[in-house]
Amino acid sequence: MTDSEVRRDLRSLIDRVCADHPDAYWRELEQTHSYPEAFVDALTTTGVLGALVPEEHGGLGLGVGDASVIVEQINRNGGNAAAVHAQLYTMGAVLRHGSPEQRERYLPGIASGDIRLQAFGVTEPTAGTDTTKIRTFARRDGDSYVVNGQKVWTSRVQHSDLMLLLARTTPLDQVEKKSQGMSMFLIDLREVEGITVNPIRTMVNHETNEVFFDDVRIPASALVGEEGKGFRYILDGMNAERVLVAAECIGDGRWFVERASRYACERVVFDRPIGQNQGIQFPIARAHVHVESADLMRWRAADLFDADQPCGAEANMAKLLAADASWEAANACLQTHGGFGMAAEYDVERKFRETRLYQIAPISTNLILAHIGQHVLGMPRSF
Repeated sequence: MTDSEVRRDLRSLIDRVCADHPDAYWRELEQTHSYPEAFVDALTTTGVLGALVPEEHGGLGLGVGDASVIVEQINRNGGNAAAVHAQLYTMGAVLRHGSPEQRERYLPGIASGDIRLQAFGVTEPTAGTDTTKIRTFARRDGDSYVVNGQKVWTSRVQHSDLMLLLARTTPLDQVEKKSQGMSMFLIDLREVEGITVNPIRTMVNHETNEVFFDDVRIPASALVGEEGKGFRYILDGMNAERVLVAAECIGDGRWFVERASRYACERVVFDRPIGQNQGIQFPIARAHVHVESADLMRWRAADLFDADQPCGAEANMAKLLAADASWEAANACLQTHGGFGMAAEYDVERKFRETRLYQIAPISTNLILAHIGQHVLGMPRSF
């Protein structure tokens, strides 16, 4: 991996935007449980959220490796890229599988930020990670589909114009394989009725919701690709998501290491900086080693993705290693700060909670291990 001129420019650009939205900005959002509207708007005006949209559709036409720098740098500056990361990669389903009309209608607006595609409706309360057991159903009715069902953990839907929805179009008992019979739809939330959104309060300031569909009528033209192949389309976009989320973890990890190192040098107890003590110094150093090691796998996965090579194993390993490294760094940072690490004004406890999420979402570490065990090491399927 080389830090190209484009990537250096992206880092510098993100640094400037983040400088206008410092720690105090994110702390205030926590207190009011608010969405970072000002930050998202500022980032949108730069055009970087269209990084992965091809130039012919108004985007920057960059690779996943380039885009990963954007989210990494947001988190490294103490922000939270979860508010914007879906705008980067969710459009991939439309780009790769959408109709020419869908691409022409939506991609330029997604690239410019005039249209926000931030919401992805997949998970359901009764299905969890077993996506094949989803119950939300889209029934064909003439030139429309009528959707009924429920989704959960559908993030940013209240700040999105469009939603990608995975729903069954063929009952589970009528398909040969349980992964068949699901379809993907691109729903224009501004043009439909019958959707109810209930916010879910979580341990981090992240807008996520349960969403109910009650006889929601959507045009047949909302279907992305072919009917019944939605599950494959979902999997097709996962590798980009894994790489970008790994980069967010790397950003968090570096933030924790930098904060811990600085505090260890400044904090004096028993007439000496606490960083002089190996009990403080070594955990921080070890966390740094693991963050930097995980970063190498992040770049390995990104390079393979951008070369259009298989990268499922590498993308999953990058996400697991980076999530583990950021969590280790979070613990080292909190321990270094002692009681002050629990104080909101130091921001450690906020970032501590945020980086814990990566152990379970957007995919849990256990599911990654199951993937590696089965598909890489050839062991029996564990679930």
